[in-house]
Amino acid sequence: MLRKIRITLAILCLALLTLMFLDFTGTLHAWFGWLAKIQFMPAVLALNAGVIVVLVLFTLIFGRFYCSIICPLGVCQDSVSCLSGMRKKKKYRFSYSPAISWLRYGILALFILALVFGIGSFVALLEPYSAYGRIVQNLFSPIWQWGNNLLAYFAERADSYAFYRTDVWLRSLPVFIIAALTLVVIVVLAWRNGRTYCNTICPVGTVLGAISRFSLFQPVIDESKCNACGLCYRRCKASCINGEQHKIDYSRCISCMDCIDTCTHGAIQYQFRYGKRAKGNANDMQGKVDTARRSFLTGTGLLIGASALKAQEKTVDGGLAAILGKDAAKRSTPIVPPGAESIKNLQQHCTGCQLCVSVCPNGVLRPSSSLLTLMQPESSYERGYCRPECVKCSEVCPAGAILKITPEQKSSIQIGHAVWVKQNCLPLTNGVSCGNCARHCPSGAITMVHSEPGNELSAKIPVVNEERCIGCGACENLCPARPFSAIYVEGHEVHKTI
Repeated sequence: MLRKIRITLAILCLALLTLMFLDFTGTLHAWFGWLAKIQFMPAVLALNAGVIVVLVLFTLIFGRFYCSIICPLGVCQDSVSCLSGMRKKKKYRFSYSPAISWLRYGILALFILALVFGIGSFVALLEPYSAYGRIVQNLFSPIWQWGNNLLAYFAERADSYAFYRTDVWLRSLPVFIIAALTLVVIVVLAWRNGRTYCNTICPVGTVLGAISRFSLFQPVIDESKCNACGLCYRRCKASCINGEQHKIDYSRCISCMDCIDTCTHGAIQYQFRYGKRAKGNANDMQGKVDTARRSFLTGTGLLIGASALKAQEKTVDGGLAAILGKDAAKRSTPIVPPGAESIKNLQQHCTGCQLCVSVCPNGVLRPSSSLLTLMQPESSYERGYCRPECVKCSEVCPAGAILKITPEQKSSIQIGHAVWVKQNCLPLTNGVSCGNCARHCPSGAITMVHSEPGNELSAKIPVVNEERCIGCGACENLCPARPFSAIYVEGHEVHKTI
C-alpha cells in the first residue's frame, strides 16, 4: 500500500513539474508553482527557512522521501530503471554494493565551495532539479512547441484561435549540449544500476542521506523471518541492502518500499527503528495497518490539493511577433532580468533551472554561454523586448535569484541604459526619416533631435536620457537597422530605481 501511494505521488509531481517547464505561457505556474519552491536547493538559495525545516524534519522522520517523490530527476531515474527491467525481463537485477563515500563527500565539498565562491555554473551542473529542468527545456520543449504549432495550423483552418503559434529556436548551443550529455549520463546510469547518480554524485542526495541515517522510520529487516532468498537486495535500485549481514545503508535508502513489496515472508517492515520490534508470523505482520502513517499521507495529499485550489490563475501574455535577421549586440556588461537586483545576486542564487526562460513570452531570456554564469539567464533583444507589464520570470523563480516584483515596480527598475551607434543609424546612413526608437520607448527616454544643430533640414537622430531609460530593449528590438541595431542596451551590474 505504501509503495502504491509513493508511486502515485511521484508520478503526479513529475508530471506537473514537467508540464511547468513545457508550458510557455506560464499559466500552470499559478497553480503548481509551489512544486518548484519546495525543491531542496532552490529553497536553500532562496533562504526559504520554512521549506528547509519541513524537508529536514520529514527526512529525520520518514527517510529520503524527497528523493523518491519530490525530486523530478530521481523519479525520472526510476522510470528509466523500470523500463530497463521490462526490456531485459529481469525484475530482480540489482545487487548490493558498498557506498563510495570518498566520491560522494568529495563532490559535496566541491559543491559547497562553488556555492561559497559564487561559481554558479558548477552548482547548476550538479543540482538535480535544475538538471531536469534543462533537459525538459532544451530537449523536450521544442517537440512540445512543434506539436502546439501543428494544432494551431489546423485550428486556424477551422476558424479557431484556441492555439497560437510560437517560435521554436535554439537559445544556447552550449547549454543544449550540456542538457543532452546530462540526459545520456542519467539514462545510462539508471538503465544499468538504478539510483547510482543519486547515491554517488548528487550533492542533495548526499546531504539528505547523511540526515536520513538517523531517521525514525525506515525499512527494518527481521532476521528471525529472513530466509536469505536475496529478493530484497536484488530488487533494491539503491543497492543499499546487505543481504548477508541483514543490514540496510540508510544513507542511501530512498524509502521506495520496493523491498517491502518484494519480501514474501514479511521480513522487512517500514517501522519505528528505535523501538521494540513486533513479534508474530508473517501473515499477522502483513495484516497490520499503520493507521497513523496512512492518515498522515492522506492529510498531506489533502493539503497539497487545497494549496493547488487556492492558487490564482494568471492572464496569458502572447508576446510579440519575432523580428528576423537581427544579430545580438556585443555588450560589455550582460543584462539580467528585473528583480535580480544585481549580476552578483543572480550568480549567487540561480541554479540554472531555466524555468524563467521557458515562461518568457517575448523570447528575451536565454541561458548564458559565459563560463562563470553558464546556464543562468540573461536578456537579449533580437526577438523581442522586456515589456514593462510582464513579470513572469519574477513569479516563477524558486531560488530567489529573481525576486517577485509588480509591473509598477518594474517600470521604475533600471536594468541598463540605451547606447546609440552612429554608424548604424538609418537617417545618417540611408538619408531616411525613422524615429522608431523614440516612438516605442515606454519611458520616454529617447528624443529625436536634428543631427546638425540649427539646421532644421538635417536628419533627426536619437538622444538618450540615461536617467529615464530602464533598459527594456524596445528601442533595440524595434530598430529597423540590420544586422546590428543602431541603438542597443548596455547592462548594469547593480540595478537602480528611477
